[in-house]
Amino acid sequence: MSFSALDHALMARALRLAERGAYTTRPNPMVGCVIARDGEVVGEGWHRRQGGPHAEVFALRAAGAAARGATAYVTLEPCAHHGRTPPCADALVEAGVARVVAAMRDPFPRVDGAGFERLRAAGIVVEHGLLEAQARELNRGFCARVERGRPWLRVKLAMSLDGRTALASGESKWITGEPARMDVQHWRARSSALLTGAATVLADDPQLTVRLGDGVEVVPPLRVVLDPRLRSLARERVREGAAPTLYLHAPEVAPPRELTLAHAAVPQVDGRLDLEAALRLLAERGINEVQVEAGPTLTGAFLAAGLVDELLLYVAPVLLGDTARPLFSGLPIASMAQRFHLELVDQVRVGEDLRLRLRPAGAGCGRDRGGGC
Repeated sequence: MSFSALDHALMARALRLAERGAYTTRPNPMVGCVIARDGEVVGEGWHRRQGGPHAEVFALRAAGAAARGATAYVTLEPCAHHGRTPPCADALVEAGVARVVAAMRDPFPRVDGAGFERLRAAGIVVEHGLLEAQARELNRGFCARVERGRPWLRVKLAMSLDGRTALASGESKWITGEPARMDVQHWRARSSALLTGAATVLADDPQLTVRLGDGVEVVPPLRVVLDPRLRSLARERVREGAAPTLYLHAPEVAPPRELTLAHAAVPQVDGRLDLEAALRLLAERGINEVQVEAGPTLTGAFLAAGLVDELLLYVAPVLLGDTARPLFSGLPIASMAQRFHLELVDQVRVGEDLRLRLRPAGAGCGRDRGGGC
């Protein structure tokens, strides 16, 4: 299937619109829509928040009567089922569009091809696959949750040039500069959940909240604490504020009756919480992307288990010495043949620091890529 330069340009515009919902749409995917007639844009929109109108509806409202006979460019297959809003496929049919170009098919079982079928049944020309890789990358968390049953897992780390994350005493404030710490807030904002372990809560008493300043709308990510024995309950900052908090613990452990908090039991393997089971539990709760902010033991356990999709690594131009704490611990590497291979996605200068995004070699967002979304 061939697409014109105009098709490419307008789908790229739809993808940029979709990204505007990065902080507010979850657990729904980010979706953008552009409606064009005779080469001119007559309407556009994006999905802004769960429960609100979808991208197609905003674009059709803006286009009005000009939508009849037009082409709708949408980053995800229009829905065909009644959820919190009516089907977008029906809205496109009623508006009289002549052609729909979608970046990708919706993997959600209640849609997955049904939207395309409804449009074709109404005589609308349907084409898809334009900038599909970019669309899947944008919604990698949604795709991961729906297609493999667990969220996209991103591990955020800050290290010195000699690969250390904290002094031997545990002191780590601050390895990186203020620009890097502000950059982290944007990654937190697009996450469905921020996950840490009991050791980090006990040592640092973090809030794990998004701090982007006034005027930026953000749906607060769920704060998740992996705490098998619920040892960290005395640390209350992780439960303060508007963001919800969920404790995951061993099956035989329960919080004190006088303390009201959200919690769930997770099976154990070899005396430790089953990390994959924990992620599947989060997926069942609609979590698309998880950002891990924890110490070397927990991050190393996720990496060793093959559950890490992406590393967000901030490298500061400082040295902490050989007694400082490592980036990961507990990795089963006894020979060079067992070393972890990572692929560089991008590198960005953030103030005086360098931000690297890395993924396990061979992972990706295509349906045929093992371990990806």
